[in-house]
Amino acid sequence: MSKQIKKIVIVGGGSAGWMTAATLSERLVNRDITVIESPNIPTVGVGESTLGFINSWMSMLNLKDNDWMKYCDATYKLSIRFGDFYKKGAGKFHYPFGKIDIEGNQAGKNDWYFKKILHPETPVSDYADCIYPQMALVNENKVSEKKDIIPKYNFQSDVAYHMDAAKFGVWLRDNYSKPRGVKHLLAEVKHIETNEEGVEYLLLDNGDKITADLFIDCTGFRSLILGGALKEPFTSYSGVLPNNKAWATQIPYNDRRREMECWTDCTAIDNGWVWNIPLWSRIGTGYVYSDKYVSDEQALEEFKEHLRSKGHKLEGDVKFRNINMRVGIHERLWVKNVCAIGLSAGFIEPLESNGLFSVHEFLYKLVRALDRFEDGSVSRLDIDGFNLACKNQFKGFAEFVVLHYALSHRDDTEYWRDVGRRDYYNEIFKLDFQGSYPENNLKLPISSKYNNYYLPDCGSGCIYTGLNYFPTDIHSLMYHNSEERDWVQYFNVSTKHLEDKKNNWKEAVKDEPYMYDYLKEKIYDGKEG
Repeated sequence: MSKQIKKIVIVGGGSAGWMTAATLSERLVNRDITVIESPNIPTVGVGESTLGFINSWMSMLNLKDNDWMKYCDATYKLSIRFGDFYKKGAGKFHYPFGKIDIEGNQAGKNDWYFKKILHPETPVSDYADCIYPQMALVNENKVSEKKDIIPKYNFQSDVAYHMDAAKFGVWLRDNYSKPRGVKHLLAEVKHIETNEEGVEYLLLDNGDKITADLFIDCTGFRSLILGGALKEPFTSYSGVLPNNKAWATQIPYNDRRREMECWTDCTAIDNGWVWNIPLWSRIGTGYVYSDKYVSDEQALEEFKEHLRSKGHKLEGDVKFRNINMRVGIHERLWVKNVCAIGLSAGFIEPLESNGLFSVHEFLYKLVRALDRFEDGSVSRLDIDGFNLACKNQFKGFAEFVVLHYALSHRDDTEYWRDVGRRDYYNEIFKLDFQGSYPENNLKLPISSKYNNYYLPDCGSGCIYTGLNYFPTDIHSLMYHNSEERDWVQYFNVSTKHLEDKKNNWKEAVKDEPYMYDYLKEKIYDGKEG
C-alpha cells in the first residue's frame, strides 16, 4: 500500500541534517519540513573533505562557489595523496580527480607498465602523472577554470572542496533551508514512542509531541531513531576495516601559501593513518587508528609526534578531540516511517572522503523516491528500492576503501602485520560486497592478477598501481607473446609518448594561478586568509 509523505521531520542538525533539509526543500514541493536540533549535543565536525561527486549535488541545488565557500573556510581539492601505505618509507602517490587521457597510447593504460618494465626505477607516482592530465595542475598546486587548458579537464566536475563541515551546515540552515520555509526547533528529544507503523511521536524536553509522515534520522553515530528506537540491526565492517577511533584537531599554518595544497593528504603511520586538510584559515588534521593495537593516550602521542615532524608547533589553542567511529551500515536504512541519512545510516571510515559522499548520494536517491508520485506517496517498492540502491553503493565504496589496506605490504608494527593477515577473501563474501562498482571490488585482485587483466578507468587504477599491484609484467608479456620481438624498441616508443604528453600538460598550465592566489582573488575578495 502507498502512504503519503507530506510532513517530514529531520532529527539532528550538522552537515547531514541541513544538507537533508536543503535538498528536500529545494527538490520537493508542498512538503512541511522541520529540523529538530539539540542545543546540547555537538556535531561530529569531521567530513571536511569531499569528492568530485558533490558537484552533481551542488548543481541539483543550484549552489555556486561564490554563494557559500567564503563563509565555510573552503578551498579547492583536485586529488588525494597517499603516503607510506605500501610500505614504511615507500613514498607518496596521487589519486587525482578527472578523466584519464590515453589518446595515442599503443596499449591504453598498460603503456605505463611498459615504461615501468623498461625503467624499473620509475616511481609509482609517475603513473598518475602520465595518465591523468589534471596532475599537471596538482603537481604545481594550481587551479584553473579554463575548460580546454588540458585534455579531458572540466573545472565544474573535476574539482571538489575542502570545507568546514560545521560552518557549511550553519550556512545551509540560515541562507538556504530556512528561507525556503524549513522550520527549525532547538530542542532535545526525550522519548520516542513507537508503534507498528514505526515512530508514533517524539516527546521533546519542552513537552511537545511531534508527529510526522516521515522521520529522517540525522543523529550521527548515536542513530537515535533507526538504531535506537527501531532497533534496526547493524552490520559491522570491522572484519575488513581495522579502525574504530580518531583524534582530530585544528592547527594554524606556518606558511599558508605553500601549505594550502589542492589535495587531501593521507599518511600511514604506526597504527593507522593521518589526514591533512588545508582550509582557508587553518588546517584540519586527524589520526585514524584502532584501539585494539594502541591506547588512546599512546595514539595521541603518536599523532603529536607526527605533527611535530612536519614542523607544526602544538601550542596555544590547539585542542585534540577523540572520536569513536561506528564502522559499517544498518541492514535497512529506511524502515517503516524512518529513514537514516549520514552517520546514523552507516560509515566506512574517513579514508577516501566518503562521509559527505554518502549523505548527498543517499539524498539524491531519497528525493527520487519521494517525488515518484504527484500526491507525495511512496510504496513498499520505493522503500525497498531505496534501501537496495544505497546499500549497493555503500558496499561498493567500502570495498574500494578496503583495497587500500588489503594491498598494503607494511609489516613494521602489529597493526600493519594484522592488516596483512586478514582473511579478505572470505570476509568480502560474508559481507556480500556486491557493490555497484564491480571494477573496484576485491574480487579483481584476488581472482585476476594472474590473468593479465587491465585496470579500470576509474581511480582504483591509481590505488592498485600506487600499492605496487600491476596488471602486467615482463613474465606475463613473454608468456602470452611467444613471438620474438624487439621489446625495448616497443617500450621506448610508448615511454617517449607518455613523457611527451606529460611535458605538454605541464607546459599548458605554467601560467595558471596557484590555488592560494586563485582563491584570494575569486572567492575571498582579495583578503588574506
